[in-house]
Amino acid sequence: MVVTKTSDYSGETSTRELPISDDQILLYREGIKNISQVFPDLSASDREFIKSGMTDAEWEEMAGMED
Repeated sequence: MVVTKTSDYSGETSTRELPISDDQILLYREGIKNISQVFPDLSASDREFIKSGMTDAEWEEMAGMED
């Protein structure tokens, strides 16, 4: 499934192809299960993308600001 999200950090929109279904998205959005339960096979990076729209590059940038 193609997932397009706008980052909570930068406001930029990104798209990823993820091995997930419409049913999984519904379970997550409805709050029926938490993100780790709904998407146990996704990487932490992919789960964060679904949750906040943040990319790995944005996480690295944000972490660099704390130094």
